[in-house]
Amino acid sequence: MEKKEFINVWVRDPQVHKEDFWHAYITYEICLHTNSMCFQKKTSCVRRRYSEFVWLRQKLQNNAVLIKLPKLPPGNPFFQLNSDFQITQRMQGLQQFLEAVLQTPLLLSDSLLHLFLQSSLSIAKMDACAQGQTHYTVAQAIQRCVGYTRFPVEEQHQEEDSKTCCDSDCESTTSSGLGNSIGCATSVEEDSSYNESFSHEFQATTPEGELCSSLSSSPSNQ
Repeated sequence: MEKKEFINVWVRDPQVHKEDFWHAYITYEICLHTNSMCFQKKTSCVRRRYSEFVWLRQKLQNNAVLIKLPKLPPGNPFFQLNSDFQITQRMQGLQQFLEAVLQTPLLLSDSLLHLFLQSSLSIAKMDACAQGQTHYTVAQAIQRCVGYTRFPVEEQHQEEDSKTCCDSDCESTTSSGLGNSIGCATSVEEDSSYNESFSHEFQATTPEGELCSSLSSSPSNQ
């Protein structure tokens, strides 16, 4: 019996990152679980910030001008990092955006979407990789990304199992809140040691690995 194809995505676990005393931003964990042939990796988790979602939407729109893309939650100059309500509203909006994008077959062939969802590359490196300007391919960048392996459904099951072993006063330790993540997060920006080892490894690889047949390189930006 043929299995029904599915693509599940979650946006969760907001974390505050301080750049300096005056500047901070929030990243959100994106977990993907699928059996679709369009994806090289069937499970993945990465972290992205709101500005990267804005970048992704603009890139997708440039590459698919005839498609009306879903909207992102609006930017707010008065967005408060300590407001649970604002953070939750934005997080839900980001998930709804990705769910709508992943239900559009034409967009699933865009390599930038795959890099956004399943690699830890920065915006500049995603652009360069999609245009073939790096020593590694899109498929290699995705394969090298190591993130979480636990998903919301699994956590729910673990929480239910935990409750059966504890009394009603026992608190679950599997839920994640603002600033608290489960496991070690994959950084959005790569550190220098990763860049050097990554570049060196694929410079020595001849020829480079083939791209996943479902991915297509995005055209160069003018």
